[in-house]
Amino acid sequence: MALIVQKFGGTSVGTIERIEAVADKVKRFRDEGHDIVVVVSAMSGETNRLIALAKGIMDEPVPREMDVLVSTGEQVTIALLSMALIKKGCPARSYTGGQVRITTDTAHTKARIQSIDEANMRRDLSEGRVVVVAGFQGVDEAGNITTLGRGGSDTTGVALAAALKADECQIYTDVDGVYTTDPRVVDTARRLDRITFEEMIEMASLGSKVLQIRSVEFAGKYNVPLRVLSSFIDGPGTLITLEEDGNMEQPVVSGIAFNRDEAKLTVIGVPDVPGIASRILKPISDANIEVDMIVQNVGADNQTDFTFTVHRNDFNKAKAILTEVAESLGAREVRGDNKIAKVSIVGVGMRSHAGVATKMFASLSEEGINIQMISTSEIKISVVIAEKYLELAVRGLHSAFDLDADKNATGV
Repeated sequence: MALIVQKFGGTSVGTIERIEAVADKVKRFRDEGHDIVVVVSAMSGETNRLIALAKGIMDEPVPREMDVLVSTGEQVTIALLSMALIKKGCPARSYTGGQVRITTDTAHTKARIQSIDEANMRRDLSEGRVVVVAGFQGVDEAGNITTLGRGGSDTTGVALAAALKADECQIYTDVDGVYTTDPRVVDTARRLDRITFEEMIEMASLGSKVLQIRSVEFAGKYNVPLRVLSSFIDGPGTLITLEEDGNMEQPVVSGIAFNRDEAKLTVIGVPDVPGIASRILKPISDANIEVDMIVQNVGADNQTDFTFTVHRNDFNKAKAILTEVAESLGAREVRGDNKIAKVSIVGVGMRSHAGVATKMFASLSEEGINIQMISTSEIKISVVIAEKYLELAVRGLHSAFDLDADKNATGV
């Protein structure tokens, strides 16, 4: 008998029929003797509907009230799934994040988990119940409802698995594993049998929508066995593990990630003096805006152009802050571009192979795609390009690194 945490995303519980199907799947595991904790998202489209309601009242809704509103989507799902399980003769009990006591910090809409009290869940498991938990949410020390950001149900699932020391955390989605890139962009993309936590963190942070980055970080930190599976078809999925595959033929590049939700800001004509980067970025950080790529170009006239990227949703807010900062610094102007995209190649094999960057840049050049920014680490290279060239770039790189050459390859 194993303790398994299963997480089902919005498309997996998008209709009453799909909720019934999830209940059948959960019951099969329960009937095999396993202890099961289920984490669910809101029904597909529900969170967007709730956000639209809020924006029908306020252009910039108050974050605390947004958390109160959007957290109701998961509350609906946990109740419906618990009802479906009970109807099938499988004892179940639902919990909101606050009822579990998933404690977070106070950063509304972007909260981070600080602690989990697993006592209620363990009691129910010992009494033979399936525990059904609302993903994406928690409470702060004052009891205010908080949410973990879009995709936060993955984080809830892995965090519960870590707290409960579960034998496995299974993430059920509308895809049957992690692919070399999005199959909707490249129809020859293939499923990876396994991928390292390190690579998956890079893929998630660079735009892969299969898992949220914090969920992979949790899994890696606590060594939670993590597997991505499909809610709709049976299969082995993709195992995410600490260990690299010993396969001598593993590819240099394991996958292509991309992100359309990028925006670029540039401060032109900033004095080239110590501390200038901090003076530019501190107000951005104080506004809880995350900065991604940064490039600084120093000119001969003791001035510099400072460029960085943010999430597209933060573009207008960041630009307004930056305009004030630039004026105080005596900069010439602030430029912005919210029609860019980031494309990245990822693979632990890059550590031991030369010429990867050259091959990437050559592939983009052959397609006539200009590179605006470059960022690298040991196992990834990212570039910023015009958004209109995104799919062309991804297809070209996927082919250049032979990711679609062998349909029977096992991947990482």
